[in-house]
Amino acid sequence: MSVKPVVVICGTTGVGKSKLGIELALSLAHGGGKHPYRGARIINADSMQVYAGMDVITNKVPVEERSGVDHLLMDYKRPGEQLTGPEWIKDAMQVIEETHNMNQLPIVVGGTSYWIQHLIFPERMVSLSKQGGASNTPGSCVPQSEGLSNALAALPPELLALFNNLPEQAPTADSDPSTAQKLYDLLSAIDPLVAQRWHWHDARKVLTNLRIIHENGQLASEIIQEQSKASPRPRYRTLCFWLYAKPDILKPRLDERVDQMIEQGLLNEIRTLRTIASTAASVNEHQPPGDGRHMDYTLGIYQAIGYKEFHNYLSAPEPSEATFRRAVEQMKLGTRRYAKRQVTWIRNKLLPAVNAANAESQTENGVPIVPTYLLDATELGDAWKTNVLDTADRITSRFLEEESLPDPASLSATAADLLAIREKATDPVAVLAANQYKVCEICTTDPEQPFMVGGGLWDAHLRSRSHRYMTGKGKKAHHQPYPERQRGRDGPDGANKSESFEAPGLS
Repeated sequence: MSVKPVVVICGTTGVGKSKLGIELALSLAHGGGKHPYRGARIINADSMQVYAGMDVITNKVPVEERSGVDHLLMDYKRPGEQLTGPEWIKDAMQVIEETHNMNQLPIVVGGTSYWIQHLIFPERMVSLSKQGGASNTPGSCVPQSEGLSNALAALPPELLALFNNLPEQAPTADSDPSTAQKLYDLLSAIDPLVAQRWHWHDARKVLTNLRIIHENGQLASEIIQEQSKASPRPRYRTLCFWLYAKPDILKPRLDERVDQMIEQGLLNEIRTLRTIASTAASVNEHQPPGDGRHMDYTLGIYQAIGYKEFHNYLSAPEPSEATFRRAVEQMKLGTRRYAKRQVTWIRNKLLPAVNAANAESQTENGVPIVPTYLLDATELGDAWKTNVLDTADRITSRFLEEESLPDPASLSATAADLLAIREKATDPVAVLAANQYKVCEICTTDPEQPFMVGGGLWDAHLRSRSHRYMTGKGKKAHHQPYPERQRGRDGPDGANKSESFEAPGLS
């Protein structure tokens, strides 16, 4: 572990993370502490804000409001490019080192908690080409584990040929369900434990796991098993702030922000994105194989909330006011659901990892190794300064000066409640086994495209209106599928959101 410090600010969208990061950086720039850090640089950890342009749809802080504070890893990728977790972590580590060399404090700010967690805790995310650049070709000389060798020997010729010639890009389940299902069948045959973690619709995740297997010469589950043997030790001396606002107060703020985004030109940005995507798609059809300019427009900024929601409105020959209102409501609903998923990830994934590391550290040294504080941003105005800024500033100074820190539960009743340790598995193998998809035979209308229910949603699915409809109709329902049911996938909000279903260690 590096003894040099890093401050992390995480939390839901619209809660003020960027504001706090800038204010802390300005406070450090004014000096006065007993530590050597005079100023800070903000490192973006928002997976949408890495893309250049489109500042409204990604909610970037305007340059004029950044108060001269450097914002790194922002606007450094083109729309449509894919940036994986391991790639961002590599970039983040580089700018963190540069920032330390400048005697400034790196402040990591963003809502992509999956990236943040794996930046804090190394050796929990497998990347491609881990074996030093092994290529995805049949002639690769990567030694194979016994488990992989046995799995490949049992494959039928068609699936073995597919493994040796994996596609460059993942198909989409909507446009090419046959290939998506074949890739899933291949992963299921080679590594069923990992395959059960994904829906066959998640072709990009499925293909990524197959590439990891191919390039590392091991089953993905074997790699996860190796990871589980290592204790969660942080990469840096880390202070973590979780900025939180109560849902009933945050909801109207998020709705208001969507309205403001529309006033600031959201629709013009989406129109520009649609034009860029359409133009690039036609250009890419004529690019030679292996051209580095190729971009996949099913990824990147095109996943931003708003782009999909306004598709019908902007595609209509004569857009109606009713269609516009539906799009606005869908965007507001999507934003609120995303905020809820962000809290779920922090509580169910990040905090258990932090607690496990702190428990081991306190046993060894008597102090937490990743002190983590919840700052209650429910109230704004003077309350923000008291509950958020002043508290964060005071704790940061003590952290940098390596003085004793307050009990996180002492900051507020909300902090005491949400930071309470809950029994959650942190072992990657246990997490993998606990979050698996199941096939619902009753709701499957096409055996080639099974209806799958993920994570802990099985009981909710059994109670759902769509499942009860299919159960009541019996066999006849297979020819009269429930009209509102999403093909092949079920979830609490009917949305295909892979953020909720990340596999431990694999990206």
